[in-house]
Amino acid sequence: MSVVAEKIRETPGESGKTATASPQRWRVVFLNDAVTRMSYAVMVLRKLFGFDEPTATRHMLEAHESGRSVVWAGVRESAEAYAFSLQQWHLSATIEPDEES
Repeated sequence: MSVVAEKIRETPGESGKTATASPQRWRVVFLNDAVTRMSYAVMVLRKLFGFDEPTATRHMLEAHESGRSVVWAGVRESAEAYAFSLQQWHLSATIEPDEES
């Protein structure tokens, strides 16, 4: 077998490693604001994310006390959609890379 044939066989295996890499995860960060009622924020979190009352309340209080709460993590397209939905409900939200993944 020639050296050229060996290099050709190695190339697909090397590119296959990068093709199977998992996509980067993103976080949806719910931000505190001084205008929105707490009960409204809890209601929106329950509707959008399907949280039960205690979970939605915990995220709302975390955002209220520390300024932010990570409410979801996953693929970028879904993170953008969730952040956009929160903004449509007039709540502050952003996305950021999830360094823990």
